[in-house]
Amino acid sequence: MLGVHNGSISSTALADSQEVVRRIIWIQTITIGWMTVEAIVALGASWRAHSPALLAFGGDSAIELLSAVVVYWRFRSKRSGEQTEQIAARITGVLLFALAAYVALVAAFALLGHREVRPSLLGIAVLSVAAVVMPLLAQQKRRLSAATAGAALRADAAESALCGYLSIIALAGLVANAFWGIIWADPVAALCLIPLVAREGWRALKGRPCDCCC
Repeated sequence: MLGVHNGSISSTALADSQEVVRRIIWIQTITIGWMTVEAIVALGASWRAHSPALLAFGGDSAIELLSAVVVYWRFRSKRSGEQTEQIAARITGVLLFALAAYVALVAAFALLGHREVRPSLLGIAVLSVAAVVMPLLAQQKRRLSAATAGAALRADAAESALCGYLSIIALAGLVANAFWGIIWADPVAALCLIPLVAREGWRALKGRPCDCCC
């Protein structure tokens, strides 16, 4: 009877584990879909409006898409492992530092008057949605990472939370420009995003999620 009881517990634990993995795959599928839309719309709006803040946000979204794909693959395929995560983290870190440097250059040009930043209602719309969606995704990922003790998912949750913070800062700059005509607010918002992007890049290179976002 004891053996049957232990077997029953083992089967239940296995079923629970499989259910958690299914939920992780589902939440990562939603993340990949949304991050793809978010990155394309934000970068497209940035190009049309010459917006450094949207450039920073959209670029970060595109890079975070890589992280979401890696986590999805990590739980979808048994062949991926820690080495894949480490390589992806290093690539992500380098790309984030490159993004921070480029955004700083674009923001400086805008502040010096070399490029006129135009209002972007499309940018405001995508940032508004991201400010709501990303914290919700981060919350679900934190819960699932606690159930699996998964470092990759925990790091991805931190990146989703950070994306929510970035959207709020960028949104403030775009709203100030669109409704109050404060043109310099957009590039200033972009400059405010740079330390967060660089910190995220440093954490990615070190293989640690951002402490402030967990």
